[in-house]
Amino acid sequence: VQLQASGGGSVQAGGSLRLACAASGSIFSIAVMGWHRQAPGQERELVASITSGGIINYPDSVKGRFTISRDNAKNTAYLQMNNLKPEDMAVYYCNADIRERGSSWPRTFWGQGTQVTVSS
Repeated sequence: VQLQASGGGSVQAGGSLRLACAASGSIFSIAVMGWHRQAPGQERELVASITSGGIINYPDSVKGRFTISRDNAKNTAYLQMNNLKPEDMAVYYCNADIRERGSSWPRTFWGQGTQVTVSS
């Protein structure tokens, strides 16, 4: 199983970016998909998560600006980021709790990071 993240880049403050995270491989089911971010010298923090049933969680820092969505048929999650601020600049990582075919339990997979740069 692999997670492939895409969509990072550089924008000015107030701009928008859309990230995508596609899961592939021998997948039986995906429970939660989400995004975390890590800025230099800081701990990795949750940005958004979405369950297979559509339950969504955001920290207060991104509420109203970021929107997570999911296409279950494509095993893909998206993160629409609007009104980006310099403090949003970080490496963004997608993750998913995936039950592989032939496995009884899900485990957490991580995609490669994608850089989001926001200039003021």
